[in-house]
Amino acid sequence: MFKRKRKIKNPKETFDQQLLATLNTAKVDWDRSKQNEQAVYDNNTNELVVQTTLARAKYLYLYREARYRQVHGQTIQRSVIDK
Repeated sequence: MFKRKRKIKNPKETFDQQLLATLNTAKVDWDRSKQNEQAVYDNNTNELVVQTTLARAKYLYLYREARYRQVHGQTIQRSVIDK
């Protein structure tokens, strides 16, 4: 009933790794939504544009947060390798 919460060992490293994982998934989601928007011929669908804009905003927010925290990943993104 009166248990104490366990402290997280190395909280900065733990949260930085979590931020990097979230950043990578946001990048994949943004790339996927850009491809979906380009693949659909009918440009009347405003939903795809909004979805792409939202994915971009999420990625840029996480990117800015990673820059602010000076987090560096150890992996190279697939989008860099493909080009």
